[in-house]
Amino acid sequence: MYQTLIDADTLCGMLGQNVVVLDCRFSLADTEAGRLAWQESHIPGAHYAHLDDDLSGPIVPGETGRHPLPERERLSEKLRTWGISRDTQVVVADGGNGAIAARAWWLLRWLGHEAVAVLDGGYAAWEKAALPLSGERPATPIEGSFTPGDPLEHCITIDDVDAGSYALLDAREAPRYRGEQEPIDPVAGHIPGAANLPFTDNLTEEGRMLPPEVLRQRFGTDNIRSRLPAESRRKPLAHYCGSGVTAAHNVLAMRHAGLEPGALYAGSFSEWITRDGGQREVAHRVRE
Repeated sequence: MYQTLIDADTLCGMLGQNVVVLDCRFSLADTEAGRLAWQESHIPGAHYAHLDDDLSGPIVPGETGRHPLPERERLSEKLRTWGISRDTQVVVADGGNGAIAARAWWLLRWLGHEAVAVLDGGYAAWEKAALPLSGERPATPIEGSFTPGDPLEHCITIDDVDAGSYALLDAREAPRYRGEQEPIDPVAGHIPGAANLPFTDNLTEEGRMLPPEVLRQRFGTDNIRSRLPAESRRKPLAHYCGSGVTAAHNVLAMRHAGLEPGALYAGSFSEWITRDGGQREVAHRVRE
């Protein structure tokens, strides 16, 4: 059973067995680009999982962030249509830095599914290894029997953030955290008190996850706590980003390192700045 990462050669050897591959390629700039890429060429048998349509719930103006969590039963039904049951090994892959795949990984674990892993290095690693690709639409699978179980990953709400119950880690790039740039959301900055650990620092130059021992140093208690304000250093961790996608990569990295990652604030910064008529406090001071 693979629960965090799987390499391309290992996955290739498992195709045709009790494994389902979900292609999560997606671009915020062109939300249909990933689906078109899948239609053109994909890992043999892979089904397409769309970030907006499949891996997120509906946006409620003034209430939610950009990618709210889907309803558990709605997502479970989708998993069944992809042929997934409780004993299925699921592998999720994207075409970029692993963030969309990490969101899918987190969601399946939130539904209680243990056997789910991210393809390390994504499609770039698959293509570099010259492994087979297919342009054929996968056959309609026999419907799976997946039922949700107790969550293996946990999320918190904006009320938990308001209560000050968690130490917050912001997974976005440093310029967005500092409020110097904001290419997506209408307000720049970060949630007050959060520390910055960009998820891209989990990766090698080739886009693969760093070794567990390196990740243990990066996410070790001393490194994280030193970045947080004194009043938050003994609190449990919660990860956030812009909309609850890239923060899942930090959760994955900590799991891969053998660490307890804490929770995900799925609403993230886009929910924070939406609530209360957009009047919530936003910080810009540097705490990296």
